[in-house]
Order: sequence, then C-alpha cells, then structure tokens
Amino acid sequence: MILPNIGGTSSLGKRLQERKEGKNYSTKKLLPVELIYFEAYKSKKDVFRREKHLKYYSTVLRNLKIRLQATLRTGGAG
Repeated sequence: MILPNIGGTSSLGKRLQERKEGKNYSTKKLLPVELIYFEAYKSKKDVFRREKHLKYYSTVLRNLKIRLQATLRTGGAG
C-alpha cells in the first residue's frame, strides 16, 4: 500500500531518517517506512504549488499512486 507523505523539505535525508526512527507522530504507527518516490524543485514557489495540487486535488494524487503502483509491480520505470 502506498501512503503518501506530502510536504516540502530542504533536507530529504534528515526527514526520511526521522520517519524511519519513529520521530514523526503521523508516520510512527506505519513503521517501517520506505522512500519510493520524491520530486525535486529549484524554487519554494514550485514546491508549494505542487504540494497544493497533491493535497487538494484528489485526481492528481490518485493518478500518481496509480503510476507508482504500476512501476512497483513491474519492478522499474515504465
């Protein structure tokens, strides 16, 4: 099951480590966690625009989940 963790960060490694160690309340009960996808942007403006699309437009998030599930089933990029 793919459970998204949507949000911007300037330190992906630190954020992932905190989640793996159970330091985040929202993901603590979902351990173990694994990073399977991330997006990188040059500007915070672009980050917040994408975050808004994923959080507030369910079709965008649903389509991303479908793509990720298909990739995981086939074992690689489509």
